Amino acid sequence: QVQLQESGPGLVKPSQTLTLTCIDSGRSITSNNYYWTWIRQPPGKGLEWMGAINFRGNTYYSSSLKSRISISRDTSKNQFTLQLSSATPEDTAVYYCARAPDLGTTAACDYWGQGPQVPVSS
Repeated sequence: QVQLQESGPGLVKPSQTLTLTCIDSGRSITSNNYYWTWIRQPPGKGLEWMGAINFRGNTYYSSSLKSRISISRDTSKNQFTLQLSSATPEDTAVYYCARAPDLGTTAACDYWGQGPQVPVSS
């Protein structure tokens, strides 16, 4: 049963902002004690925790991405959005949204989206 679904562009050009949205159809994003999370996996590499937004709307970001990443939410649509500015080809990856009861680890995520591949290329 798919509970999280990402949507976004199929291709991002270098220097543009990569934007992805995730709708959670299984749980309200204002549910207590959950974190709505973005994770990515570049080709041939492991999973990278990027950041999260909690039920209060507080945001948490990876230190390596902090200058470029923003996560926001729209509670009326039960969705949350990733924006990664100044994209480079190194940002090419499969991007997953996920839901977790704990913060900061991919292992804590109990529901995942299907993960679209987002190439960054001119």
